[in-house]
Amino acid sequence: MCGIFGAISISGFFDCTAFDLFVKLTDLVRYRGPDVSGYMAINLKEQTVDHKSKFDVFLGHRRLSIIDLSERANQPLTDGTSIWIMCNGEIFNYIELKSELEEKGHIFKTETDTEVILKVYREYGDEGFEKLNGMWAFAIVDLPNRKVILSRDRFSIKPLYFTRIKDELYFASEIKQLLPFLKQKEINQNVMFAYLNQGLLDYNEETFYCGIEKLKPKTNLIIQFDTKEIKEKKYWDYTPEEKLCLEDTIERFRELFIDSVKIRLRSDVKVGALLSGGLDSSTIAVIANKLQNGNLETYSVIAKDQKYSEERFVDILSSHKGIRNHRLYFEVSYILDNLPDIIYHNDEPFGSFSSIAHYKLLEKIKNETDLKVVLSGQGGDEILMGYLKYFFFNIKNLVGKRHFIEVLREIFLSFIKRTAIWQLNIGEARRYMPFFRNKDNKSFLNITGDIEPIWECRNLVERQILDIDKYSVPNLTHYEDRNSMAHSLEIRLPFLDHRLVNFVLNLPVETKLNGGWTKYILRKAFPELPEAIRWRRDKQGFITPEKLWLKKDFNKLIHKIFNKSMLGEMGIINDKLFLKYYEDFQNGKQIIWYTDISRALIAELWARMFLA
Repeated sequence: MCGIFGAISISGFFDCTAFDLFVKLTDLVRYRGPDVSGYMAINLKEQTVDHKSKFDVFLGHRRLSIIDLSERANQPLTDGTSIWIMCNGEIFNYIELKSELEEKGHIFKTETDTEVILKVYREYGDEGFEKLNGMWAFAIVDLPNRKVILSRDRFSIKPLYFTRIKDELYFASEIKQLLPFLKQKEINQNVMFAYLNQGLLDYNEETFYCGIEKLKPKTNLIIQFDTKEIKEKKYWDYTPEEKLCLEDTIERFRELFIDSVKIRLRSDVKVGALLSGGLDSSTIAVIANKLQNGNLETYSVIAKDQKYSEERFVDILSSHKGIRNHRLYFEVSYILDNLPDIIYHNDEPFGSFSSIAHYKLLEKIKNETDLKVVLSGQGGDEILMGYLKYFFFNIKNLVGKRHFIEVLREIFLSFIKRTAIWQLNIGEARRYMPFFRNKDNKSFLNITGDIEPIWECRNLVERQILDIDKYSVPNLTHYEDRNSMAHSLEIRLPFLDHRLVNFVLNLPVETKLNGGWTKYILRKAFPELPEAIRWRRDKQGFITPEKLWLKKDFNKLIHKIFNKSMLGEMGIINDKLFLKYYEDFQNGKQIIWYTDISRALIAELWARMFLA
């Protein structure tokens, strides 16, 4: 895991002054890669390397050493064939790919996974990237063919931003590295509206800054110098798979998931795991602990308020399997103290205060251990229909198909088993049901924009794909990356192995939703889990008492800030109407949801930090 910065001049050249600036912008994210730095100036038009006075491609790399800790694995890296690479991320199947390439005659000089990417490109071209199993954002400079290729992984796990200034293109791991190239920092109002109105983040290639975009997942950006053409090329997509009987389906799922965890334990440094007490992280912990011969260290953040605490389930897993666990007890002061830091590292507004709890837990790991890598359960809810909305989307679709007996069966079984139907709340209804959407009037907003149809669902698989590609996973992976890299830690996500995702998307709905149970196949596939976790009825994950804190602890701050806010001066919101909205919230007006308040506060603090 690393931080990168790059610059490309398609028609002209950069000079020494530009080189010094590019080095500074690379080092701006030193925390992403504190171990080693590397900078390379390339004259692609004239086929020369390392001439700082005249170059058209710059590669800057900050390394967090994970695989092959030797100097020979430092980046930018070349295999001696006039092709260079720098990469942020990991390729988890590099051992298998290396064996395949060695059989074809390729000779390796390092043990790093980054060299494997180079050899894959040498053998198969950019179409070979579909062979990669991992998380990445990398740049390849191909001198013989006079082109640069930027590539991003399938599920938005690693970031890659870019901006174009005439015939120059700049790209980076974080937005802050690109801000110096903007003539003025202007808010993308459509993105801001989607955030304040619907709570959406990272749902398309746009950012909160006009002029800065992100590379789409499962996509290459190819810059061809000879033709001066810049084009996007998709290297992977979901495909159909062979149908299996239920028993074989469960066994195949188990095999894929265990292998996903296994290859994500490949590392030359220690690997731990985050543990929430939920089904996803518990399954990862049990598998990883077994693969590591009982030596796994896990880390949990626990809410001090028992109403929101998952500690009982963490205790159950720890005592059942003897998995060592370390805990951080979270309190409201952490939010007030750490809001500036987390806003800085995210570069954009973030979703909720729970991500601050995540940030603090990773800070604890960084300060108190020698870990560099941790596993996380993100992605499990999206691929296995873990959210309550999938249960209700399923009911809605069955009604639309007039399958009323199935509707009654699902509702009845959920009722008697006290699963999804018992957890219906106004928050879910407000977000996905037309009646509540129409009642949702954010009168304090002065801007409008496109409304994303997040309530639409022609079928459940289509909905899953939307959540994986657009509405959910990119937002989660955004804060997973920024929070971890702020503390020089790498997070790996076993549920987002593309083999597993593609397999599960091809399964019948009843393997994921069954009798009111979500994630049915995961529960069936791992009987070694403690029964209290395996057949746990509620879904919580780590949540904070955000609603209570906003009413009480944030009262003075909100009134002070929105007495005259920057967003108000920019015409984004109406301060007086927002404070009236906040007053209605404090008085318990039901249609007002607390996240409206927290998002406005986060957006205001972001604007003051980055736009002032």
